Amino acid sequence: MHISNFLESHYLHFNAAALVDAAKGYKQQLEQGNKMLVSLAGAMSTAELGKSLSPMINEDKIHIISCTGANLEEDVMNLVAHNHYKRIPHYRDLTPTEERELLDQGLNRVTDTCIPEEEAFRVLQKHMFELWKAAEEKGERYFPHEFLYQLLNSGALEEAYQIDPKDSWMIQAAKKNLPMVVPGWEDSTMGNIFASYVIKGELKASIVKSGIEYMTYLADWYKNQSQVGFFQIGGGIAGDFPICVVPMLYQDLELEQTPFWSYFCQISDSTTSYGSYSGAVPNEKITWGKLDIDTPKFIIESDATIVAPLVFAYILGY
Repeated sequence: MHISNFLESHYLHFNAAALVDAAKGYKQQLEQGNKMLVSLAGAMSTAELGKSLSPMINEDKIHIISCTGANLEEDVMNLVAHNHYKRIPHYRDLTPTEERELLDQGLNRVTDTCIPEEEAFRVLQKHMFELWKAAEEKGERYFPHEFLYQLLNSGALEEAYQIDPKDSWMIQAAKKNLPMVVPGWEDSTMGNIFASYVIKGELKASIVKSGIEYMTYLADWYKNQSQVGFFQIGGGIAGDFPICVVPMLYQDLELEQTPFWSYFCQISDSTTSYGSYSGAVPNEKITWGKLDIDTPKFIIESDATIVAPLVFAYILGY
C-alpha cells in the first residue's frame, strides 16, 4: 500500500485527520499555482529531515524557506560529520556528571543525538572563515545562507561527505539557489563564531547582511508573488519572522492590495496556552492581519519528526 493510501485509510480522526487535511490543503495550493513557504524551527536538520525535505525542494513543492541558523548549519554539519555523531537513546536518564562528560568529549547533545565539535563545528568553521575573509577583501556582503550556498556549490566539501548528498536539503537548496531567510542567525554556532572574529578584529560585522535586510529581501520576494501559503514546522523565530511580512506590507508600507497568506499549517507540540505564540490558535493571526477569515488553517499537535515526513510523502504522491 502506498503511504498516501495508508494515511487516507487509517488517519481518520484527531491529529491524524488534521495531518491528512493539511496535506490535501497543501497539494491544493500547489495545484492552484500558489507558492509555499516552509519554516524550520527546532532541530529538524539534526533529526535528518533532509531525507524528506530534499525531494520536496527538488520537485518544486517548496519555494522559499525560513529557518533558524541552527537548522541552516546543522544540515551541512551532518553532511560532513555524520559518522562521528553519537546517539544516546537513554538521554532522559543522564546525570549532570554524564552530561559534563559529553561536553569534555566535545559532544554537544541535541535530545538523543550528539554533534561532534571537532568534526562538525571546527571543520565548517575553517571553510566559513575563508569565505568571510574573501568577501571582506573584495568589499562584498552576503546573507548567511548565501555563504553556505557558495561553499556547497564550490565542491570544496565533496570529499568529506559522509551521507548521500541527495539527503542534504541544503545541497538541493543551494543547487536551485532557493530563496531563504534566516532570522536570528547570530544565535547559531556559526553566528557565535563569526561574532568572535569580529570581537578579535579579524572580520568586519558588515560583511554578513542583517536581519533587517532579510526582512526587506522577503518583502521584495513576497510582493512579486500572487498567493503564498505558510507551512510552519515548530514555533519560534523561524515562523514568527516571515509571517509578519504581510501586515508590514499593507499596514506599515500601506500597500493595501497585499494578499494575506493563502494557507496556514503548523506542526507543533506546544499546547495552546496563555501568551504563547507557538501555542496560539491560527485564528489569533487574523487579528494581526496575517490570515483572513477564509484562509485554510490547520494545526497538527504532534512531533514534527514523525508528522512532517508523512505530510511530505502525501504531497509527493508516495
